Amino acid sequence: MALCPVCKVELEEKKARGVSTVRETTHYFDSKTCKKKFDEQPEKFMKDDGKGSMKTIE
Repeated sequence: MALCPVCKVELEEKKARGVSTVRETTHYFDSKTCKKKFDEQPEKFMKDDGKGSMKTIE
């Protein structure tokens, strides 16, 4: 299971409507709209973990 970083909906990876990878982390989206919002401003939905990786803000 994955969590859409935009709308926080839980979904199965194989049913995702979109996928993006940022700093070697794969994100799954429940809609094309969420993917578009994320791709335009990924930093709005993520934070630096202090180890060079970005984590989804929950």
